Amino acid sequence: MKAVLLLSGGLDSATCLLIARAEGFDVLALSFDYGQRHAVEIDRARALAARYGAREHRVVRLDFPGRGASALTDASIPVPAHGSSAEAIPTTYVPARNTLFLAHALAWAEVNGASDIFIGANALDYSGYPDCRPEFLEAFERTANLATKAGVEGRAAFRIRAPLLAMTKAQIVRQAVSLGLDFALTSSCYEPGPSGEPCGICESCFLREKGFREAGVSDPIRAKS
Repeated sequence: MKAVLLLSGGLDSATCLLIARAEGFDVLALSFDYGQRHAVEIDRARALAARYGAREHRVVRLDFPGRGASALTDASIPVPAHGSSAEAIPTTYVPARNTLFLAHALAWAEVNGASDIFIGANALDYSGYPDCRPEFLEAFERTANLATKAGVEGRAAFRIRAPLLAMTKAQIVRQAVSLGLDFALTSSCYEPGPSGEPCGICESCFLREKGFREAGVSDPIRAKS
């Protein structure tokens, strides 16, 4: 029983990896190099895939839209500190990122006979990205079954699995603890230092710190920063 899993190297996708393994799936892990300024997450994804027994790990290179598209892909746009932006959707939004990621995951799943696609999307403690909402994931699942040969012929009923969707970050941390995740292998920061140390001020760092604090768990990444 195989599943494709989007593995960014962050806390959420790492937790999803352990959930999928606990459910008995052979995991085909899929990561993306899209020119992100926090490219350390790719190395973390490789470490996680190796540590927790992914059947295969693929890193795909994507070229996203050019300058001005996102603070995560354009170094001339500063990564905003938590609470510094009045925009509902922050500048760290990357155009259609999860749509592109899931499309690649779907193609790989169809080729490998996998019906389940895991994504670490969260719609509670998150940054307001539209492609993390349940409405989007439900729509993509419908599309997956309409737009594939396996779906049309009835050989597969694709499911987009987002087990963390309705969980707080604290609940995610507790779930990760129960599954034995080594938090030191993960990276969540949008603008890490040369050695991968977190900046401590971006939205992603804030949400991670909030989750560990509310869960009453020590974060080894923050402890070293």
